[in-house]
Amino acid sequence: MRFGLDVAQQRVSWDELVRRVQLAEHLGFDGVWGFDHFQPMYGDGPGETFEGMTTLAALAGVTSTIRLGLLVTGVTYRHPSVLAAQALTIDHASHGRLELSLGAAWYDKEHTELGIPFPPTGERFDLLEDALEIVTRLYTGEVVDYDGKQVSLKHASLRPLPVQRPRPPIWIGGAGPKRTLPLAAKYADVWHSFGTPKSMEEANRRLSELAADAGRDPASILRAGSLSLDDVETARKHADKWRDAGYGYLVCGWPGDGESNVEAFASDVMPEFTS
Repeated sequence: MRFGLDVAQQRVSWDELVRRVQLAEHLGFDGVWGFDHFQPMYGDGPGETFEGMTTLAALAGVTSTIRLGLLVTGVTYRHPSVLAAQALTIDHASHGRLELSLGAAWYDKEHTELGIPFPPTGERFDLLEDALEIVTRLYTGEVVDYDGKQVSLKHASLRPLPVQRPRPPIWIGGAGPKRTLPLAAKYADVWHSFGTPKSMEEANRRLSELAADAGRDPASILRAGSLSLDDVETARKHADKWRDAGYGYLVCGWPGDGESNVEAFASDVMPEFTS
């Protein structure tokens, strides 16, 4: 079992964000996770929020072993080719520690206020599908022609090749049966779900069926869940249930009590699942 820590990127100063990331690295977490938004989604006042991809690039320079990702990178915020080039740069800057998690985006308020186009749901998922195909093809280093639903490429190429071969791991989250699960079955190295092992049982089973239909071994897609650290003993019990359900990665939320619970979980619980 691997554990990542959501460092609660919104409403914290840069120095505090770096401190949390370095604490997670020191405690032995496999990865840290920020978010891909330009403004806080809760609380009062503007608050501090740092752009996601440049945050990962900067964190690559103040860490050495921990993996870096965003849950999730919204495909509406950047042209897919630009996103691919940014992720490629972070992959090199971190010496191969990037996790590339992609989603169709959902926060319409942010888009409207900042003047970012927010297409209908179907078009956003078409863009997500294009982004997944574009990233996958461009990271081969070959010249790519692609006739997409929202974005097309003509004689396109990106260099250098990624440090991670064939590319950084792709995460796709969600349980939507019409678009999300089929995309995860085709493209994902990791499928991330919210809920409980029981509530995600049907989606998990369906993902395996779709992966097999796509010619993939369902076991090749790592299952990832989420875990609250607000109570360490409860977290232990829930982690055990996720493991029993076949999940291999848990994204741990930053607890209300802060680093004391993070430290207690890392010292008292994580060794039971990582040894």
